[in-house]
Amino acid sequence: MTSPILITGAGQRIGLALAKHFIAQGQAIIVTYRTRHPAIDELSAHGAVCVYADFSTDNGINEFVSQLKLHTNSLKAVIHNASSWDCEANNPDSSTLFDNMMRIHAKAPYLINLALSELLLNFQQQQQHPADIIHLTDYVVEKGSPKHIAYAASKAALKNMTKSFAAKFAPNIKVNAIAPSLIIFNDHDSDEYREKTLKKSLMGIEPGCREIINSVDLLLSSHYITGRSLPVDGGRHLK
Repeated sequence: MTSPILITGAGQRIGLALAKHFIAQGQAIIVTYRTRHPAIDELSAHGAVCVYADFSTDNGINEFVSQLKLHTNSLKAVIHNASSWDCEANNPDSSTLFDNMMRIHAKAPYLINLALSELLLNFQQQQQHPADIIHLTDYVVEKGSPKHIAYAASKAALKNMTKSFAAKFAPNIKVNAIAPSLIIFNDHDSDEYREKTLKKSLMGIEPGCREIINSVDLLLSSHYITGRSLPVDGGRHLK
């Protein structure tokens, strides 16, 4: 078995698109899920190793690491995609919201990177090519968000960790981030919301998951890029 790529939160949207992309390439993958969407069964039928993971508790994170190590002793890459788009308006308990956002978007990647670094180093030693860690952050890190304060802060922490882990693991493991703004709408998004959101970027389109797939492929193929955050925002910073 070739060294797999780990994708967290691959049951839907960007994570699922990445999983299908790698399967089509013949690349072995391990994916995590918290809710077993029908897509997980589909991925499993196509050869993906699907591991339940609950990153909302420290025990859940540690249990996931133990389970993953039963499936492989090396990893080509870890793609931290698992995320929660939660906000203050939906959570009167601000303390719990903040802790949850930090645990899912910062603490889980932090602990997973440390725990799985040996598996990434095993790949590097076997292939003489750097292994990869890729953090999926968010464009909102650049400007903050009055409606998603805890979310934005946790993604900012993840962006900062990109630099620290890049320095720690170089030159054997490259560590980068991808910071998207709008990639795909949800089915329930209203026409009014869609129109308003499209106007926020210079390009004015819903680009689709291919933009993230292309960005991931770029980082995986590079021998040189590390410690960087790749913006995929349609020029939103200029609006």
